[in-house]
Amino acid sequence: MGIKKIVVAGSSNMDMVVKTAHIPVPGETVLSGSFFMNPGGKGANQAVAASRLGAEVIFISKLGNDVFGKQFSQLFSEENIDTSFLVSDDALPSGVALITVDQEGENSIVVASGANASLSIEDIKDALPAIAEAGTVLMQLETPMEVVEYIAAYAASQKVKVILNPAPAASLSGTLLSHIDILTPNETEAAMIAGIPVNNADDAGKAAMLICEKGVNTVIVTLGAKGALICEGSRCSMVEARKVQPVDSTAAGDVFNGALAVALSEGKDMRNAVRFACDAAAISVTRLGAQSSIPYRNELVAQTLNIPG
Repeated sequence: MGIKKIVVAGSSNMDMVVKTAHIPVPGETVLSGSFFMNPGGKGANQAVAASRLGAEVIFISKLGNDVFGKQFSQLFSEENIDTSFLVSDDALPSGVALITVDQEGENSIVVASGANASLSIEDIKDALPAIAEAGTVLMQLETPMEVVEYIAAYAASQKVKVILNPAPAASLSGTLLSHIDILTPNETEAAMIAGIPVNNADDAGKAAMLICEKGVNTVIVTLGAKGALICEGSRCSMVEARKVQPVDSTAAGDVFNGALAVALSEGKDMRNAVRFACDAAAISVTRLGAQSSIPYRNELVAQTLNIPG
């Protein structure tokens, strides 16, 4: 039997990026920044990452009936992503994100959700047979929570692995958590879900174990340049990130999640899958933009040989 497809359900945004010396504080204007546009959105980024890294990907998303929506559809097709379940919204525009990136590679992001916010349960019903036949469903939280909960429950009922990247940070119901196989929060998101402060790797481990107690099999807390912490019940282990010079951290978490889904779908054990995901994310932060930063499989193989461990 071949490797089953990955279904990604989530957002599509056009990222409008300004690269500047530092991120402005309220009331401040910063001049001399450079500007570019790049396709993004957590769902789209994860779908593109999974496809470039070797998976067969089906993407479920809602686009505006506008120039950006048409561009997205074409771009996804060019990335060899199955677009059968893209939905068009005639009333709302495609989502956009306004991103500021400083000289250290840190970013500040404001998202206007547009059509992403109108994705409904009715919109995804045609995709249920594809979900049932998939090996993995990967989701985030830039679409309505009721849709995320519905897909997670359905996928779980079909014994399909569910990976949830709980970003942007939000409180999650116990019912949703019970349908998640793998949860991939960052420190802020882990703190919100667990209900405790997270200031370091030890705190992250405590938060992850509390989340596991809520019914999640595996919690992977992403720790940026430090790597990722894997917790399965009461057992936690750290995977160190490779050392790189960051340029832009936009979409690094999305690359991590897309890569993780690919590695697990190929049968890698959890630690090696997280290692694969960390390596992919490390490459992405050395490049500007969201989807423009996502590596292809051959780049990952070649470049990780030259990135210090």
